[in-house]
Amino acid sequence: MNYVITGSLGHISKPIVQKLAKAGHSVTVITSKPDNAAPIQKLGAKAAVGSVEDANFLIQSFAGADAVYLMIPPKWGVTDWRYYQNKVADNYTAALQANHIPYAVVLSSVGAHMGNGAGPVDGLHDLEQKLKILEDLNVKILRPSYFMENLFGMAGMVKGMGIMGSNFGDEKIVLVHTSDIAAAALQNLMNLDFAGHQVQYIASDERTGADIARVLGEAVGKPETPWMVFSDEQSKQGMLQAGLNEEMANGYTTMGLALRNGTMQEDYFANRPATLGKVKLEDFAKNEFAPAFEG
Repeated sequence: MNYVITGSLGHISKPIVQKLAKAGHSVTVITSKPDNAAPIQKLGAKAAVGSVEDANFLIQSFAGADAVYLMIPPKWGVTDWRYYQNKVADNYTAALQANHIPYAVVLSSVGAHMGNGAGPVDGLHDLEQKLKILEDLNVKILRPSYFMENLFGMAGMVKGMGIMGSNFGDEKIVLVHTSDIAAAALQNLMNLDFAGHQVQYIASDERTGADIARVLGEAVGKPETPWMVFSDEQSKQGMLQAGLNEEMANGYTTMGLALRNGTMQEDYFANRPATLGKVKLEDFAKNEFAPAFEG
């Protein structure tokens, strides 16, 4: 089988590439960085160096593919996030149509059912809708929850103020580890047993903010670390001080509000997966957060 994988050598894409290549498949990896070409080739794959904002590049790179893995890479500093996401989504749909590709596994997110009010996830809703109308394309939409890896960003807060927090957290937060997302994506790509337009939620654990602060705090020797629920304005100002631009700070504040009021996770709980992923919060705390904190 011929696969095209977007996302370069990220936490999700790299293990997908490794295992597809090891299984003997032909794999092309889209990357924007020329320096990634050699590491990609060492994995047994082919590097296609270019930008997902270049439709012609994608049309050429997708040629001959039996299935593709699609994700919209983050572009920090962008001033119209949804416009950027839609531009990439349009380029993906053009490449899929031009090459008559029958299967796509797509990285979306919890909250993509909303369409508006989920901050950076709103553009992923648009991607889902654009793919839905393509004839003869079988799509598996993966909607993972809040990445555990995002919690690395709170290490400085723990060190500097002895707390964790955001503008959400009193409610149960659905967490996912990127390795569990990669496993789900790989399974779908290997099996290609989906038809039409299907949605799959992916989660590893479900914990409150207080649980998160306690477990991560215990892992770094600070078991009394509390989780503080900030106001939306406090959360936004903290992100601006951390270097995010106004667009992104507003987007993430909006996403936090959607988590807090339940709208972002409501469709997940209505369609909760029968089994959760392998990595639990305690595993992440011990094996990843604590070493990073000490480092």
